[in-house]
Amino acid sequence: MRIRFFFVVLLSGILTAGVVPTAARAWLPDRYRLDEGLRLSSSLVLAQSGTEPEEPAAGDPPPGATLDSSHRIDAAPRSSPPVGEGTSGTSLLEVTTTDPLEAMEETLDFDVPIVRTPKIDKHVLFFTFHIRDHFELWLQRFERHRPMIKQVFAEFNLPADLIFLSLVESGFSTNAVSRAKAVGPWQFIKPTAKMYGLRVDNWIDERRDPVKSTLAAAQYLRDLYHVFGSWPLAMAAYNAGERKVGRALVRARADDFWDLTDTKLLKRETREYVPRFLAATLIAKDPSRYGFMLSPQPPVEYEEAVLTRPIHLRMAAKAAGVTYQELKALNPELRRDLTPPDPTYRLKVPVGSKDLLLSNLVSYPDWKRVQATRYQVRRGETLHHIATRHHTPLSAILEANALDKSSKLRPGEWLLIPQPAKVKS
Repeated sequence: MRIRFFFVVLLSGILTAGVVPTAARAWLPDRYRLDEGLRLSSSLVLAQSGTEPEEPAAGDPPPGATLDSSHRIDAAPRSSPPVGEGTSGTSLLEVTTTDPLEAMEETLDFDVPIVRTPKIDKHVLFFTFHIRDHFELWLQRFERHRPMIKQVFAEFNLPADLIFLSLVESGFSTNAVSRAKAVGPWQFIKPTAKMYGLRVDNWIDERRDPVKSTLAAAQYLRDLYHVFGSWPLAMAAYNAGERKVGRALVRARADDFWDLTDTKLLKRETREYVPRFLAATLIAKDPSRYGFMLSPQPPVEYEEAVLTRPIHLRMAAKAAGVTYQELKALNPELRRDLTPPDPTYRLKVPVGSKDLLLSNLVSYPDWKRVQATRYQVRRGETLHHIATRHHTPLSAILEANALDKSSKLRPGEWLLIPQPAKVKS
């Protein structure tokens, strides 16, 4: 009995501290013990706070309980004030001592309404132990873009903590692609991306552009909040789509996200989405508390050089006096190592290299440039017609524009028509 009590006290202390010591790694991978430990820890803390735990529904995991039931915030009424005009961040009461017999409450300010549940604790453990190296990389990558994201979300009057949503979306990776073909840091599918003004074609995929995709995400989240009047519901809709969340609310006769977590009306991924976001936010707001010792990361900075002709990125890098890798990292929206055949294109270059790039390009002879002309597609034209008109092999046009024979052309679309290269004299 004493051994069992000691084990419960020790486990409760570990979980309420939010930090997983090295000695615990031997048993954490066992999912059954992890779930059981969270249940015991929650029960012990509730007993100390004088709150009785609720009975779990049949077939469902034990529902999360807050240390203070007054901090559960239901969906806001439809007459709620616009985003950013409400009260300041909601407080989260949390046990933070490693000794459960001397538990202390600490108030953390959150800008998104929060309910502390065992599900959140499980995600905290998952981030801090099972994928610790990956999550640390996500945090470091996120920090480089954090000033930009924070500024954009502030301009749209969004809660500041929503910036951490990109951590659970992609770890703010511009190369991220989901099973549903969602792309980029904010994981937009193609129809939604175009709805919010992002360009997606054979040359450019602005879903990968950190700034433009962040602007689109801010607009989308704002619109979802105006539809549902609740940030947890807005985030769930960002993950699953507004129609699915709306149908689930109607069928469950509910107006709160947390009421949907006990049903099968939403996929498990969506039911876990908000708890996963809250866990990531807990860590990102105070990484050192969870053992993440992050080194300062310089923010991403760049200049934009306006180009009027297509150019290979390797040639542009040489002209700007920077590496190809630097230029490629600053322009992840480019689908090829070639700027598009637009009348003008803004190429991002490292700070201090724009003038050198432009001056070198002016002095470059034609044979160093991309040997192609721009052509705007007219209504009714096909690739075969264009190749015949310009006396250019169809295969060359396909290769230059990343197309295949089944590609459909749209009126107004720009193509590169390769020309015979000039011989250096």
